[in-house]
Amino acid sequence: MRLFVCLVFFAIGCRLVAGPTPPELEAALKNFRAEGAKGWAFTQTTVSDARSRVERFDPLGRHFLQWTLVQQDGRAPTANEIRTYNEHKTRRSSNETAPNVKDQIAPGTCEVVDDTPERGVYRFQLKPGDKDDHSAQFMRVTFTLHRPTATIEKVELASTGPFSPVFMVNIQEARTVMTYLLPEGERPTLLKEVSVRVRGRAMWVKSLDQDMTVAYSDYSYAGKE
Repeated sequence: MRLFVCLVFFAIGCRLVAGPTPPELEAALKNFRAEGAKGWAFTQTTVSDARSRVERFDPLGRHFLQWTLVQQDGRAPTANEIRTYNEHKTRRSSNETAPNVKDQIAPGTCEVVDDTPERGVYRFQLKPGDKDDHSAQFMRVTFTLHRPTATIEKVELASTGPFSPVFMVNIQEARTVMTYLLPEGERPTLLKEVSVRVRGRAMWVKSLDQDMTVAYSDYSYAGKE
């Protein structure tokens, strides 16, 4: 019995030993885009606390014309809200994309979290994205590989415990989960939902707590950007 228990714990430990990225995951990450495939129009619905916003994205538009404010807090937006929204979009880069955390994977840190014929789940340590990135060392990224389609189905970026990224800011928990629609027919991998959860404080007084969900729907292919 003791030998059996030892073998079980040995097997579990072996699964969590860090190593190189598996070739099948490396191949899937090569063409992976955190924001999904290019050239697709979609509706983006953001819900955060008591606020909500519905926007429509058209990749063929230019600058802020790519985005249209459809609803604000469950109602049609006012003229002033539309003006403020458009002004905000003009101040942001027309080429902005979601951060691609795959570029921050620390080599040789792959851990096998789960492994089935259908899916492989792999966790990595992160290296800083730039010289001002003080959070990477406290975070881990987990990729779920859908083997039948050889695509990334889910990405989870989560803190390993409480940390302080900058002076007088304390984060108790930080977690972002991105899920994707699996490719079907001629439709490629597309972003389905992003959920964000943050718990923390600044200056010991100001709450940084936030729960936000961004859902993507009504996809249609618009052509090349």
